Formats: sequence, C-alpha cells, structure tokens
Amino acid sequence: RSLRVCALLRKPDAVRADVDISYVGLDIPNEFVVGYGLDYAERYRDLPYIGTLDPKVYEEE
Repeated sequence: RSLRVCALLRKPDAVRADVDISYVGLDIPNEFVVGYGLDYAERYRDLPYIGTLDPKVYEEE
C-alpha cells in the first residue's frame, strides 16, 4: 500500500509538518488567498480565479 499527496497550492514559508507532497500545482507566497472554492468569511469562494486578499479586509475584524 502507498499514499501520495497532492496539493493545488503550497505555501513553502508556512510549512509546519514534514509531509512529502508528490504533486504540487503552484507554490505561492504566504498570503491569504481566495477564489476557486477558497473563501474568507463565506465570501469570495465563487471567484473564477485564485487571488490574494487585501490584509485590510481581514485585519479589521
């Protein structure tokens, strides 16, 4: 038996565990991303792309 892990997005600077990821779509900076199913406060997940969220949006709450 074997297990392989794939990730659409990986933040290399935010890795906390030593997990071998066999397939990585994109390495991205350590920023909050939304869109394409990823959300913030149940918003932005329906965007047809992945983008970074302005820190002003989540630092105010």
